[in-house]
Amino acid sequence: MDYHLNPKLHDDDVEQEPIRAGFGRGLKAAGEKNTDIVALCADLTDSTKMSEFKEAFPERFIEMGIAEQNLVTVASGLARAGRIPFTSSYAAFSPGRNWEQIRTTIALNNMPVKIIGSHAGVSVGPDGATHQMLEDIALMRVLPNMIVIAPGDSIEAEKATQAIAENGKPSYMRLAREKSVIFSTKESPFDIGKAYVLHEGHDISLMGTGMMTYQLLKAAKILAQQGIFAEVVHVPTVKPLDEGTVLASARKCGRVVTAEEAQMAAGFGGAIAELLGEKLPTPILRFGMQDRFGESGEAAELIKHFNLDYESIAGRVSEFVKQVPRYHQ
Repeated sequence: MDYHLNPKLHDDDVEQEPIRAGFGRGLKAAGEKNTDIVALCADLTDSTKMSEFKEAFPERFIEMGIAEQNLVTVASGLARAGRIPFTSSYAAFSPGRNWEQIRTTIALNNMPVKIIGSHAGVSVGPDGATHQMLEDIALMRVLPNMIVIAPGDSIEAEKATQAIAENGKPSYMRLAREKSVIFSTKESPFDIGKAYVLHEGHDISLMGTGMMTYQLLKAAKILAQQGIFAEVVHVPTVKPLDEGTVLASARKCGRVVTAEEAQMAAGFGGAIAELLGEKLPTPILRFGMQDRFGESGEAAELIKHFNLDYESIAGRVSEFVKQVPRYHQ
């Protein structure tokens, strides 16, 4: 294991920061490195943290207003002209409102537009079901040519932003709204298409994407106290999946859990289930939103309400391990 975890991971005073803050820093850094990078926003510049780029490079920033379809089609045109466009809005609106334009003008034409969907997941909180985008992973991973990334914390979001700036591909990155625990460090690796074993185990493999990986790390600690030694695999790139790391962990542990702050149907858990079903049939337990919309409430309250908190996860995983035997190939 060469992944550096935050040494304060299990401390009460562990650092927290909105994942979108890392995107803001990463975009500014990418803009400093490459003058072809441009940024377009749909009237949410401060909320999505694109404001850092706007202040540093006002001549390379375009405010599109509340016009999400226009946001991505103009970005596609800029990409055709040789620029590297980043677009940002709330995920409920982009890709929620402009998926057809993303499909036709970006994915179909393989234009290297970077679509940033902020305020994704139930942790958006009080804004409620209309603004809690849960379907975006499913919507975007089904598009040919599209890269799909869900950073686990703000440090990783900063790295991921700079990575997609250089990948020459259509890319989607989902960001949460509220502060979340920083479990990685500046030294932790990030490469598009790579998954990382954060904690080794042999009884069950806990695979998470986005900020749910932190919940799995905490759940693994509880499970260890019960004599269940869980492996924790962080999967920030939902598409393309790191099949080698996923299959190796599943083969080693014989049982798999997935966790995402999104719809399980066709989402991250669906992607893992598809892979295992085709190449290594393995018992699987999925955590996420089960065919329902979100609700209004505080972020932590909603995470617990929908059984996405580490205590709920540990409880269900414990029962799963007791009831379901390990698969041996």
